[in-house]
Amino acid sequence: MIISRTPFRISFFGGGTDYPVWYHENGGAVLGTTIDKYCYITCRYLPPFFEHKYRIVYSLTELVRDIDEIRHPAVRETLRFLGITEGVEIHHDGDLPARTGLGSSSSFTVGLLHALYALKGIMPPKMQLAQEAIDIEQNIIKENVGSQDQVLAAFGGFSRINFSGDGNIEIEHIIIKPQRLELLQNHLMLFFTGFSRTASEIASEQIKQTPNKKRELAEMQGMVDEAINILDGDNDLLEFGKLLHQSWQLKRSLTDRISTPSIDAIYDRAICAGATGGKLLGAGGGGFILLFVSPELQARVKENLNGLLHVPFRFENLGSQIIFYEPDLFYGNSG
Repeated sequence: MIISRTPFRISFFGGGTDYPVWYHENGGAVLGTTIDKYCYITCRYLPPFFEHKYRIVYSLTELVRDIDEIRHPAVRETLRFLGITEGVEIHHDGDLPARTGLGSSSSFTVGLLHALYALKGIMPPKMQLAQEAIDIEQNIIKENVGSQDQVLAAFGGFSRINFSGDGNIEIEHIIIKPQRLELLQNHLMLFFTGFSRTASEIASEQIKQTPNKKRELAEMQGMVDEAINILDGDNDLLEFGKLLHQSWQLKRSLTDRISTPSIDAIYDRAICAGATGGKLLGAGGGGFILLFVSPELQARVKENLNGLLHVPFRFENLGSQIIFYEPDLFYGNSG
């Protein structure tokens, strides 16, 4: 039995510049962090006593005899990618719902890769996990996803990710004074809008619009450095919140599918109650909204967003981890 635990992420700045269509020509940069909300993948070799060879449990339960019959694309293609031919059982559990802007699909793929590698007795480097998850999602499944979520999920931490034109990816953990980092955490609030969406569909439209949005994307990319300078200096931290607001105005202009009248109304209510800025997380259309709010005004913001679920969180630094490892050498291939 193997259990992997892989964090979800919050992206602050630079989202959209992590799509290959942008960074292969212009480079890219993202500032984000992982949080203490996780995707758990449990897997084991399946004892040979059942009619089915694969048991996959997520929002559905699949009992199938052949890999081709597996409906979950990430499970099917990851098993193929790793050349696993033995019968396996895979369970997914998540702290937060899918399709809500926290990079859950990439956390799933990274966590599944990590768990299945452990099942084979292999411990891959974190960058290998990230790059293979990117390959599976972008090139094999053909999802319209960027390249930041997989890196953050694998490595964890408060980080800047740089994307070069040749496809090279570098991660730089941002060193912030502990008191400053604590202050930032205390200014952030996460709310669930109640709307879930399929990110790939919204991202597809953004990718199509990329050639027409070079000015906006270049400005969003430049905000990564601005944000790091704010955190690294002694400026009022409210400047970080104001920058979030500017970034959100740019992001929502990329396509008309990123925001909705309902999302705009939620954001406006938060600003009226005292929030300095914020953004809808992920590709857009729904999911979680992140707000920057001075601690003394947070009760008023919660009251003004009455009816929305507030989700407290903390930053985390570990990335994807194998939290339970008890290989069963009787079944399957030990590696």
